[in-house]
Amino acid sequence: MPAIIITENHDLANKVIESLKTCYDPEIPVDIWELGLIYEININTENDVAIKMTLTSPSCPVAETLPPETEQKIREIDGVNSAKIEITFDPPWEKSMMSEVAQLELGFM
Repeated sequence: MPAIIITENHDLANKVIESLKTCYDPEIPVDIWELGLIYEININTENDVAIKMTLTSPSCPVAETLPPETEQKIREIDGVNSAKIEITFDPPWEKSMMSEVAQLELGFM
C-alpha cells in the first residue's frame, strides 16, 4: 500500500520522504518508509507537514520514541514550517505493506 501524498510542493515532499528513509525501528534493519509504516503525507500551502503513520503492532516497543523522533527530523527539514505525526492502526500494518526492497532485506522474497 503506497503512501498517499497530498501536496503541490513536490520538492518538499521528496525531502520529507528522504528524511523518513533515515528513521528506523531499532529492531528492524529497514527504514519506516520501506516498511510501509507511512500511510499519508499532507503538506499544506504554509508547508505544515502532517503524517499519518502506523507501527508494526500496537504494542511496538518504540511506540513512545519513534513517532516523536520522526516528527523532529521532519521539523528540521529546510522549508518545513511545522510537523505533526498521527499514529493510526487502521488499517493494521501487515508484511504485505512492505516495499520489495524491505521484503528482500528481511528475507521475505
